[in-house]
Amino acid sequence: MLIKRRSFLQSSALATASLLVPRFLKEFSAQQVPAKGQKILVVLQLTGGNDGLNTIVPVRNDLYYRLRPSVALAKEKTLGLTDEAGIHTQLPFFADSFHKGSMAVLNSVGYPNPNRSHFHSLDVWHIGSEAKEHLNTGWLGRYIESKNKGADRPLVVELSNSTSLALKGNKASGISMRDPKAMAEYLAIWGAREVIRNHHHDHHHQQAEYMYRTLASTVAGVDYIAANTQSLPAGTTFPGGDLGRDLRMVASLIRADIETNVYYLEQDGYDTHADQGHTHNRLFKNLNAGLEAFFKELKEQGRSEDVLVMVFSEFGRRVAQNASRGTDHGAAGNVLFFSGGLKRGGLLNELPDLANLDQGDLRYQVDFRQVYATVLKKWLGADDRAILGRPYDYLDFL
Repeated sequence: MLIKRRSFLQSSALATASLLVPRFLKEFSAQQVPAKGQKILVVLQLTGGNDGLNTIVPVRNDLYYRLRPSVALAKEKTLGLTDEAGIHTQLPFFADSFHKGSMAVLNSVGYPNPNRSHFHSLDVWHIGSEAKEHLNTGWLGRYIESKNKGADRPLVVELSNSTSLALKGNKASGISMRDPKAMAEYLAIWGAREVIRNHHHDHHHQQAEYMYRTLASTVAGVDYIAANTQSLPAGTTFPGGDLGRDLRMVASLIRADIETNVYYLEQDGYDTHADQGHTHNRLFKNLNAGLEAFFKELKEQGRSEDVLVMVFSEFGRRVAQNASRGTDHGAAGNVLFFSGGLKRGGLLNELPDLANLDQGDLRYQVDFRQVYATVLKKWLGADDRAILGRPYDYLDFL
């Protein structure tokens, strides 16, 4: 289903070019850029199912070492966080942030009746719904509509070539792009702006209405962002690869102080069925370097207390290792938070209980929608109950 949704959104532009109307651009351009100090959320999705136990390591738990004889990380091969917990050695910026109080760890996050399918579990996280509930909108798409009142402006930007379900609303959605200036040039070659100027058709088909709204707001958003993007100072360095490039782009957009509250990014490759140690070393090294460079730039901008980075994965891994020196799809995992504006850092709850498993999986202790509710209400100032459809208890790290 996720692939179909992405294909639908990607193909909508060409399918509905003749239906564009210019009023969406007027709505967009009428919005005012907020002053510095507004809260910004950066959502970083570790796609594939990150193994939380080898990220935040229970270094004094015998069951951890018994169930993972060749995958477990020895205490001396971790960076110390507390007497009970260490962190992977490729994450020194994380450890430093933890000790400074600018990183928080929430363990055993998940949802009832977990699903081990990548696509289905991502749908659950993107929608913010029950595992058996199927909605057509995402939690950030509903956030956009709750704040935007139907107008099309880039409240949420995804650094991607396709738009996640998380960003889809009924009448307005977030926009996705990798390079706004390159995207603007593509739209010029395609002639999208001429189409907008020359076509004034109203269309009453619901699906077509949504598609041309999506395309019109995308054109408006790309033009605005491309025109306002600021280059980072000379000497600013980010690691190579997709994640480093995307974090650099987000940092430059924050420096430009554009009208965006949420950025959505992805680092893929966490489906570690085999040779997990080598894969984690490579991915974590890049992840650590990217976030370190990102927060260094934010501090130079004076924005480190205004930005919250939330790192999550669609599920954790099974507690016992497999025969290929890896781990298979599991259930609950951890969510990490980074900001100079945290009210509480460190370990927010107990480490996972490895003696009380659900068919070999960690039992969830914190519903992920409590995380969403807390971030929506306490960080973004949104109506979390309307967006999520019911009340959830707030957490105390914000």
